[in-house]
Amino acid sequence: DAIRAAGGKAVAIRCDIGSASDISALIAGTVEEFGRLDVLVNNAMTPTNAPLDGSTVDMWDDSMRVNVRSLYLFTQAVTPVMEKGGGGSIVNISSGAAAHEVSALMPPGYVIYSVAKAALERFSSAAAPELRPLGININALRPGAVRTEHTTQEFGAGFDWSGWAEPEDAGPPVAYLARQVD
Repeated sequence: DAIRAAGGKAVAIRCDIGSASDISALIAGTVEEFGRLDVLVNNAMTPTNAPLDGSTVDMWDDSMRVNVRSLYLFTQAVTPVMEKGGGGSIVNISSGAAAHEVSALMPPGYVIYSVAKAALERFSSAAAPELRPLGININALRPGAVRTEHTTQEFGAGFDWSGWAEPEDAGPPVAYLARQVD
């Protein structure tokens, strides 16, 4: 409603990002509304903050479903639509937690999250050569530490947010990558 009120065009479609049929319906609804689909931004994340010895296989499975499986399902579903439209761009939002060199600096409880974001980056780099000939670019973006609603709940309002970005700071780099179409 806010987008429409500002003169933009938007469509809201309920979607379980772990469900292939929901993703297909989301893409079909988007194409029906806009006539095409040029950009996909995968920005899903599920909180999986638990030390390794306190984590569960359900936590692991939920994180992989949201952070990794959804990438696969969305990429498979948008590829023919983007190819038919002459190309497109996929931007997958990662995290510094994916970096090997950051592991020693991470507080306890981020093993599952770190593995999921590393998988997101590897998926992106492995899919890129297959998608490029179809006119589709795929990139992973590490926006740095961003003070989101989730991180504020996780770390508390009294946390020292010095050096952390705001969500709107991630917009320009996402838009730049979205424009990277072959």
